[in-house]
Amino acid sequence: MADAALTTMTVAALGQLIRDARVSPVEVAEAFLDRIEVLQPRLNAFITVMREQALAAARQAEAEIASGRYRGPLHGIPVGLKDLFWTRGVRTTSGSAVTAGFVPDEDATVVSRLAEAGASFAGKTNMVEYAYGGAEHNDLYGPPRNPWALDRATGGSSSGSAAAVASGQVPLALGTDTAGSVRAPASLCGLSGLKPTYGLVSRFGVTPLSWSQDHVGPMAHTVEDVAIAMNVLAGYDPRDPGSARREPQDYTAALDGDVKGLRVGVPRNYVWDVMEPEVKVAFEKAMAQLGELGAQVDDLEIPGLDTIWAAQMTISSAEATTYHAERIRAQPELYHPTVRKRIEAGFFQPAHAYVQSLRVRNAMASTFDDVFGRFDLLATPTTPSPAPLLEEAAKRGPGGEVSSRQLVRITRLFNLNGLPAISVPCGFSSEGLPIGLQLVGRRFDDAGVIHAAHVYQTATDWHTRRPAL
Repeated sequence: MADAALTTMTVAALGQLIRDARVSPVEVAEAFLDRIEVLQPRLNAFITVMREQALAAARQAEAEIASGRYRGPLHGIPVGLKDLFWTRGVRTTSGSAVTAGFVPDEDATVVSRLAEAGASFAGKTNMVEYAYGGAEHNDLYGPPRNPWALDRATGGSSSGSAAAVASGQVPLALGTDTAGSVRAPASLCGLSGLKPTYGLVSRFGVTPLSWSQDHVGPMAHTVEDVAIAMNVLAGYDPRDPGSARREPQDYTAALDGDVKGLRVGVPRNYVWDVMEPEVKVAFEKAMAQLGELGAQVDDLEIPGLDTIWAAQMTISSAEATTYHAERIRAQPELYHPTVRKRIEAGFFQPAHAYVQSLRVRNAMASTFDDVFGRFDLLATPTTPSPAPLLEEAAKRGPGGEVSSRQLVRITRLFNLNGLPAISVPCGFSSEGLPIGLQLVGRRFDDAGVIHAAHVYQTATDWHTRRPAL
């Protein structure tokens, strides 16, 4: 099979070919690694390419499968890792000069779980420094470029992971999401990206931004691929204090069925304050599609949404500054000025602001409990606009925060209380840029979110489109 064909395939399709011995893990790895070599100069999706490690893992997978030791649908699948996941013996920079030489002596839990499932690792993907931003460049390693338009940003902070999957450099990648950093890049790059319920996926061995709001999530072309990944990623980890004890679940089983009678709520306050017309049109068409599939779609207003922004940012600031306090005092010059200012601002945050933000979190938990007593899911656009121009995303100072903050103004609503949320493609702008639909569920109903997203996706073809590169 031609290499070009392999790099357009989903995880599910590749996994079936490998299982049926129609293609070998080595052939798959070589196809994706060769594509990385071709596209890295144009897209800059990776900080470190792990070619030799990936090929060694592929050869091991090939031998295991040949001897009847097939591990499952990720066996022999190349994966991209945002460069804040610890990888034993491979540098983990977190996109910063501060930790440019950090080489962990153990893997992050999610990296270990993927390896145990037989996956290989193509490389460490580019990112916003310390994940502290939603659209800005990484000046140390250079900006990743959006495969749909090279003059556009990918969104962040999991920027390289999104660019790598969308361009066929890997079929699956991991990101982190503190305010939308999986879902926003997924939306801007035409992918399916899940922020699981807080505590469902371990964060041990993951450089933190805001420990009480950080989530690890997968990005792929399809919801089916996301479900396959979640079967491996989800699970209790005693080394993560925020990890939840939950019974193991088969998320691929959630792909079956329909959405008849599903109650979908569309918030009409806050979400629409800043929204480009083409995004609104695509979203309304998606709601009509869900209605045609049998869902009951109704508008609602959610009290307090406008308080989440400040609370979420206050908590993020305090927790990020706590993590970086020692290093930034010792080596402030190694931080990018924008990131340094954000971290240093946390030193001046009064304790009462943090406490008040925790009160907002508790109040919104009660509010969302009430909402999900009436609705099964919430639906919003993922981002208020398609991908911004790189030059706009790079602007800093007064007015220069617009691209970053507005891109995640909707996604960040659901990090404060750890609700599961997924972005799936729901259209394209007149300029050919992807537009995303976000579906949000009650805590630990990740299967319900995956189910509804998959049903919608199978009724549309947005996810089947690939950028011309």
